[in-house]
Amino acid sequence: MHCCRQTAKMGIEHRVRGQRSEIRRQRTENREISTMNKMKVAPIKPTVTYDVFEKIDIRVGTIKRVEDIEGADKLVRLIVDFGDHERTILAGIKLERQDPKEIEGKQALFVVNLEPRVMMGEVSEGMLFDIGYPDGISPALAVPEKPVHNGARAG
Repeated sequence: MHCCRQTAKMGIEHRVRGQRSEIRRQRTENREISTMNKMKVAPIKPTVTYDVFEKIDIRVGTIKRVEDIEGADKLVRLIVDFGDHERTILAGIKLERQDPKEIEGKQALFVVNLEPRVMMGEVSEGMLFDIGYPDGISPALAVPEKPVHNGARAG
């Protein structure tokens, strides 16, 4: 009989832990929603001509790997698949997320025709579109609404 009571007690403890975890997740979501409602919207940047906008090449890529850069406080190295080639893109997301590797395997939008830029002794071949961090809200990737071919253009 003691064994059955112990098993039942363990089952109850497991359910309670699960409920507590769900409550914590809901509280975090509620805080993020509350922050979104209080966020001050930044002013719109100066107008650009359509010709200037048309020069920006925005593509979908799948983040294959997220790698740490030795000595970097903010930067991580993203290895991104654009269908016909891979690129290394450095992104300052290390402090924005508890685990930057959580974005591995996800599709996102990237600017691919920026001039290469050297940071922390490494070359970045583009820029990740990441939403929210400059506004003080939980960051989110700019992603297609459904899976599309790597290298597909946005615009």
